[in-house]
Amino acid sequence: SKHVIKNIPWTTAKDFTVERGQQQIEELISTWDIHESWLHHSEFLEEEELKDSKRYHYRACWGLPTRRKPIPRATASVYFVIVISKLKPDTAPVEVFYRLESSRQIRRPEQCQFREKWLQDIIENKIVCAERL
Repeated sequence: SKHVIKNIPWTTAKDFTVERGQQQIEELISTWDIHESWLHHSEFLEEEELKDSKRYHYRACWGLPTRRKPIPRATASVYFVIVISKLKPDTAPVEVFYRLESSRQIRRPEQCQFREKWLQDIIENKIVCAERL
């Protein structure tokens, strides 16, 4: 069976605010198929002015706290960019991209379903590295 990619209706450029962007990232994350034991917080990082767009950078930091270890040994970050084109009408929806901290691959939510395994891999790799040190 084909995996359905869940996405959300993104706000238009004219209705965009930094806060709205963060709310929408949270909305997107809520569609991801991730076990409830994962906790995260998201934050706005910076605004970037380019010739033909404005980019808003956010980060969601993930961890797996447990009763025995309430502070996770490692965390995994997902970086989001919301792009507002200066070339398209302001009624057009914003564009959204994300990438994992360990990867240069840029993904679009409408083209790629997020996988919990990506977070697990980042955290496992960090723990392995820390244990080697």
